[in-house]
Amino acid sequence: MLSAPLPLPKAVRLIATRRTFATASTLAGVAALAALYLLHPVDGAMAQGAAGASVAKPASLPDMALGPATAPITIVEYASMSCPHCAGFAQNVFPMLKSKYIDTGKVRFVFREFPLDIKAAAASMLARCIAGGDAEKYFEAVEQLFKAQDQLMEHTTDTLKRIGKQQAGMSDEAVETCVKNQVQLDKLKADQNFAFEKLKVDATPTFFINDEKLKGAMSFEELDQKIRSLLRR
Repeated sequence: MLSAPLPLPKAVRLIATRRTFATASTLAGVAALAALYLLHPVDGAMAQGAAGASVAKPASLPDMALGPATAPITIVEYASMSCPHCAGFAQNVFPMLKSKYIDTGKVRFVFREFPLDIKAAAASMLARCIAGGDAEKYFEAVEQLFKAQDQLMEHTTDTLKRIGKQQAGMSDEAVETCVKNQVQLDKLKADQNFAFEKLKVDATPTFFINDEKLKGAMSFEELDQKIRSLLRR
């Protein structure tokens, strides 16, 4: 089963501004505003036609990737921090993928955010703040957020503050400042809109393996078979 975006009425539109975020009194309130802003496309509908031939595009946010740019296979995952299937992939499949293919230079793995709800939006922004542009730190933060997914869903504010402190020594105020970052939010929204409208990403996880689109969770055995077939070409 896939985790799909929450449907929003066409009438719902939120253009987030600095003033809007300044009036949010709690971290949860900020996350709620962020998610509504993210989940509704600019034009209110998917663009028609097939997805582009390649998912390699000038991103608003820098890609967080592991593995060499020269690797023969590139895997791009669109995931949400609130998606149980994404968490399952991160914990049960990704470690084997990393050991067998990423660390050996055969695969470059790119993680792109596609937040499905208010909690995932806040978690995505926090992971970026923790990383500070460092891909290794980013993937470590994502790993911890996925491990704490149940707590994130039930106690969002406390969980984000705890992980921010553990992973990067962030104060509570720094975490709140992070999720109020309008520039970061605008870029996250732009990238999600691109994926939704141009690449037809509408559920998580969605994978692109050398531009081939695959929707839904995959076991390591399935992924391994796909990679091996590509390496033989």
